[in-house]
Amino acid sequence: MTHRMVEMKPESRTRWLRGVSAPGAKIRLVCFPHAGGAAGAFHDWAALTPPEIEVKSVQYPGRQDRLSEPCAATMEELADAITAALLRELPDDRPLALFGHSMGSAVAYEVARRLDEAPGRTLARLVVSGRARPRTPQELAPRPAPADREILDHVRELDPEGAATYEHPELRPLIMPSLRADFGLLAAYRPTPLHRLGVPVTVCGGDRDPGCAVEELSSWADVTTQGVDVRVFEGGHFYLNPRKEELVGFVASRLS
Repeated sequence: MTHRMVEMKPESRTRWLRGVSAPGAKIRLVCFPHAGGAAGAFHDWAALTPPEIEVKSVQYPGRQDRLSEPCAATMEELADAITAALLRELPDDRPLALFGHSMGSAVAYEVARRLDEAPGRTLARLVVSGRARPRTPQELAPRPAPADREILDHVRELDPEGAATYEHPELRPLIMPSLRADFGLLAAYRPTPLHRLGVPVTVCGGDRDPGCAVEELSSWADVTTQGVDVRVFEGGHFYLNPRKEELVGFVASRLS
């Protein structure tokens, strides 16, 4: 894989999207962060991809430079707003691919099902990571939003090192609201019916992820008519941090 060797352009920002513009790119990869996460999780992906791929990342409301905005209350609200932003802010006809990690996988899927039906837009591939496919109400009933203690216990299990951030007395009031909102959104999210996409789905995961067992990754075959391929990396739920170059290279190869 050839990394970008040219001088990087300044980051372009809109309300919803972050990333370096690449006018000569043939395809756009739009990345969706995990619960409580922000667009900065993908800030260096552009430098690891070949020049034919433009990388954008989604900034959810209620965090970082959108801290003053209310977090999305439902998955439908969030996916509708992101889809509208993509159609408005990426007006040309270059194909789109979506990558989501953990909660971002569910958000990316919901945006993909909307783009799949949007006239004049080409959705090339959905890439999901660290999460089983969404469950319907018949499979798993919606749950009440978890209490903060439950959220933090789950975060400590998934990301023991990063969980220390939520214990910091000055940072916790800034980051808990978005984490609380995202976990509440996921607790209530049960799509019905389950939409089958007309594009292939690539599924990634860590071999020691306590939140998503390897055998659950293949469940994404239920949401596409075009087949899935699964790639397992060494690591836990946040395997994508130490395995970043390997993961980005693999994703780029699936978009070639």
